[in-house]
Amino acid sequence: MPKIVDHEKQREKVAEATWRVIQKMGLDQASVRNIADEAGLSVGSMRHYFSTHSELLFYAMKMVSDRVGKRIANIDFSGDLLTDIPLLVDEILPTDEEKRLEMEVWFAFVVKSLSDKDLARYRLEVDDGLRSIFIEIMDGLAAKNLAAPDLDAELEIERFYALIDGLAIHAVLRPEKMPADLMRRTVYRHLQSLCRPSE
Repeated sequence: MPKIVDHEKQREKVAEATWRVIQKMGLDQASVRNIADEAGLSVGSMRHYFSTHSELLFYAMKMVSDRVGKRIANIDFSGDLLTDIPLLVDEILPTDEEKRLEMEVWFAFVVKSLSDKDLARYRLEVDDGLRSIFIEIMDGLAAKNLAAPDLDAELEIERFYALIDGLAIHAVLRPEKMPADLMRRTVYRHLQSLCRPSE
């Protein structure tokens, strides 16, 4: 009886191999041959899963954001924003090895997107989605009457987003200087700065 192959699982396996090649050798070395070698597949069999190299790169890029989205969707929120917001942000930041690999790959794609229109369109879509998280955070603080008086919500949305971007970059470039605990403490301190003093 012929072996049944889970097509989508194989696509994910190839995409993960693409991530590893990018991490080890850089995006410019993410050739079909190098990815096939990393995935333990023949170059010919790769065509069963991706018709073009561009399709493969796009899928690998999209899988990064899809995994972040799935982790966020699986958070068991308590309803206490000062507990839940750090949990939410933690799924974006590279606080463990798996998330660090995702972030390294994402940054490689961001650079590539500066010269690739298809990747650029998707990057902008993801950027808008991430920004919406910080909009929801500010809206939630205001709705629960937790936001500090006279807070400039528009500015604070951008400041919080920029803080998370900066922490992620530092964690990827110098992980020994930006461990997970420091990222988490920084996020919590920033969150407290947005809130009215406790009485």
